[in-house]
This record gives sequence, C-alpha cells and structure tokens, in this order.
Amino acid sequence: MHDVAAAAGVSRGTVNRVLNGGYVSADARTAIETAIAEVGYVPNRAASNLARQRSQAVGFLTLEPHSLLLEDPNIGAIMLGANSALSLADHQMVSLVIDSDRDMQRVGRYLSGGFVDGAIIVSARSHDPIIRVIAELGLPATFVGHPPDLARHIPYVGIDNLGSARAVTRRLMETGRRRIGMIAAALDRDSGADRLTGFQEALGERFDPQLVADVPLYDYSYGVKGMRALLDREPAIDGVFAASDAVAAGALETLREAGRRVPEDVGLVGFDDSSWALRTQPPLSTVHQPAREVGRNAAELVLRQIAGAEPVELSVVLDSPVVWRHSA
Repeated sequence: MHDVAAAAGVSRGTVNRVLNGGYVSADARTAIETAIAEVGYVPNRAASNLARQRSQAVGFLTLEPHSLLLEDPNIGAIMLGANSALSLADHQMVSLVIDSDRDMQRVGRYLSGGFVDGAIIVSARSHDPIIRVIAELGLPATFVGHPPDLARHIPYVGIDNLGSARAVTRRLMETGRRRIGMIAAALDRDSGADRLTGFQEALGERFDPQLVADVPLYDYSYGVKGMRALLDREPAIDGVFAASDAVAAGALETLREAGRRVPEDVGLVGFDDSSWALRTQPPLSTVHQPAREVGRNAAELVLRQIAGAEPVELSVVLDSPVVWRHSA
C-alpha cells in the first residue's frame, strides 16, 4: 500500500479508502487504480479478515456417504445454488464432508476454530451430533431440511415433503392402480419420514405396511433391492412410489429384469425431478424439488445472520409441484 500511495502521489489513507469502498475524487481513484496495476498490488485478505475477526467463508457440510455425495444430483445442485449466493456476497464456500464419527470430531474442531463465519448443513438426521455442535457454538447456520430436534432459533430451508408425496401418490392412484407399494428411503431424516407419511395418508384404508420396503439411502442400488423385496412380497403389484428419482431408476431396472413393463404393467413415480428423471426410459413422473433455490435461500439466510440483520426468517418452505411424465 505504501508503494501504491507513492506511485499514485496520494496518501496511504486515500489508498485505503479506495480499497474499502470509501469516497475519493475521480482523479485520485484513477491514479490509484493505475498504480495498483503498475505495482501488482493484491490485498492481503487473510490479514484484513484477521483484523475484522471474519473469515469471509461459509462451510457447506454434507452428512452423506462419499459414494452418495458424488452420485446425488440434488446435493450438487444445492451446493451450486449456495455457492452462487455466497459468490455474490464475496464469500468463499468451504466444502466439508462428514461420513464418520472421526469426520464429525474433525469438523467440530474446525468450526470452533473460527475458520468459517457460518455453515449450511445438508442431510442432518434426528439427534445428529452436528445439531448440538452448531447450537453450542452459536454459529450462524441454516439447515437444509428440518430435523425434529433442531433448535427453534436455527433457520432451515426445505419443501413440503409430506404434501408433495401425498399429491404424487394420489395422482398415481388416479391411473387405476390397485396394489401400490413404496420404496421408502432415509426414514431417519425428516424428508424420508414425511414422504412415507404422505404416501400412507394418500392411500388411507388401502395402505398395506407389507408393501413398504424400507431402505437406508436415496441410492440407485437400494432402489434395486427395495423393488426386489416388493416383488417378492406382492408379485401382482401394479404401482410404486419411490422416495427419490435415483431409487426409482433402480426400481425400473429391477422391473425390467422381472419382465414387468412400465407403465403398462406397473406405474412408477419418483421424487426430486433430478437428472435421473430424464435419464430413464420412460422418463419419470416425479415431484420437482427446486434444489438450486434451496441452496441459494440457505446461503442467504446464513449471510443475513452473519451480518446481524433482523429479523431472520426461521424457515423457508419452497414449492414442490408434481411433474407428470410417462412412467405412470
């Protein structure tokens, strides 16, 4: 900065005002910008952040197995949506993956060290240790989804999983299917539990617990396993609600192997409206989850907390309409 001031013929204070968005004359600003280019000056963000006790970084925490993190298009879309909002605010996104207790301990230490100003948490489960860590640190944070034990003062962004699951199941029923089952995934999360509840509410007295295959993850391979279980229990099954598009894609492969045509013999619907939905043949009827918008809203809520803006919304619930295609 001394070099820039000398080259521009101004004081160091004037240079400082330009770098921090303050007012200077047009001539002084032009001279300083020219001098910056000449001397190759780059502001030391680490030093300025240290002085302000800010990192200009937000952690993006994903609580998923590594394999699912790489395959799930929703997580990628949420991440990109969050990054776009953080980028506009001149904040860096730091990706942190939690796949074990060791990861949880490491990330907990990292968060408490002041390396990030806030956090976005994706895929937290009921009674997840990260919920306690965030509450104890008092770190500005937003959860994607709403674990039942989430503290009331911590914001979250999500969709109406229950209502959307109920709507897509009713649409499937309207096609004349009589024996409808579900591959229910991730029941330890609010999204999975709510989708099962919506399915059960739509069927009402027709709901048969034997026609629910419980699998742990929103994953293609578990769609294969869940569909095999349903066919073993009820060979005459003619409708299936899969808890995600990836699960539905696995179910579709299993139905083909069993000689069952979709949609002629079995109507199949998914959830998410992800790239999986258009990758299958036929394309999946599904529920649209606005993943990028979820990520963007989560980032904006964190940024508002960091800035100390009031009031901070404690929840944002986005629309998730049914998208009807050819699989049902």
